[in-house]
This record gives sequence, C-alpha cells and structure tokens, in this order.
Amino acid sequence: MMKIVKFQFNMFGENCYVVYDPATRQAMVVDPGMLTEAERQAIDDFIAREQLIVKYLVNTHLHLDHSFGNAHISDKYGVKTKAHAADIPLGANLRRQAEQFGIFDAQIAEIGAVEPLSQGDVLTLGNDEIRVIHTPGHTPGSIALYAPADGWVITGDSLFAGGGIGRTDLPGGNQMQLIDSLKTKLFTLPGETKILPGHGPVSTIADETF
Repeated sequence: MMKIVKFQFNMFGENCYVVYDPATRQAMVVDPGMLTEAERQAIDDFIAREQLIVKYLVNTHLHLDHSFGNAHISDKYGVKTKAHAADIPLGANLRRQAEQFGIFDAQIAEIGAVEPLSQGDVLTLGNDEIRVIHTPGHTPGSIALYAPADGWVITGDSLFAGGGIGRTDLPGGNQMQLIDSLKTKLFTLPGETKILPGHGPVSTIADETF
C-alpha cells in the first residue's frame, strides 16, 4: 500500500501530496505549490529524510497555486512535469497568472516541457498503479489520480469536501462540463473511495455524490 503525505502551501492553502511506495521509495509529487523558500525546504527535507526517489511530477491542473513549485521539483530531482495537454497554455503563462493575482516573484518560472497525460494512462510506484482520469471543467485539462487498490483519488480542484466543486469563472472553465465530469467520471467510483482534494479536508465519494 502506498503512503501519502499532505503539505499545505502558499496563500491559497493549496494541498500538495507526496505519494510513495515504502518498499522501493519511488515517489510522485502532485501539485507542488511551494512559493517561499521555507515551503521548498519543507518538501525537500521530507524527501531527503524518507530517502525518496522522485519518479513523477504530476499536476492535476496548471493553475498558479498548484504549480508555483514545478520548476524547483523539476530542476532538483530531474523530472519533467506531467499534466494533461489541454492545460499546457496555462503552464506556459504561469508568471502572467501570478501577476494577475498581484504576485511578483522571480522564483516563478513558466512551465515549458510537459509530458502529456490522457484519460486511462497508468502511473506506477513499485507494484502499485495510479490511473489518470480526465475531469475537464475547472480547467480544460483537469485530471484526477485514482488508486483503485488503495481506495483513494486525488481530485485537484474538481471536487472538495462538503459539496464544493471547482470554480469555473476563470479562463477555460466550463460548469456544465465539470458537472458532467463529476457524474460520469468521479461519482462512478466506489462510494468508500477517499477524496484527497486540492484544498481543504478529505472526504469520500459517497459523502459528496449529488
């Protein structure tokens, strides 16, 4: 069974997850939102302490708060960003995204090279599998990461605890598309599946189905 550790980063209270296989120490960093040096040091210290081998850097989507730290993880651990191709324009304009929120930081770098993920792709950590589910709506390229054997799904900003769903008023958002993604992609997962959202506490599919 994989282990998951959650970090909360930046002024948006974004959840970054480090998922790893305790046997092989292979790890996946999901949505690295580190904006400050202290936040970057916190995740580096954890990776070093647990002797993890970063195999993947994955973004559920490429909004600024979920990708502030992509350049750091990519440069330090030698991995490229994996995200859905439809969100590549967001990553390519990361600095502009930040400036629109009044954030000017020299550490923020555009995300250039992206290894595209698609519906049905499978990532492996040791013998464990994580399946990619395309859940457009919050952004065109939003994805969820589902581990059927372990019974959890990282939903990014598509679905939150307490009946919340991602905002769709930003460029590329589409509320009807998001509702369809929830009904046809996420709410079809087993009810006991644990939801690990991009912000806020955990929940389960059964608790959030509408």
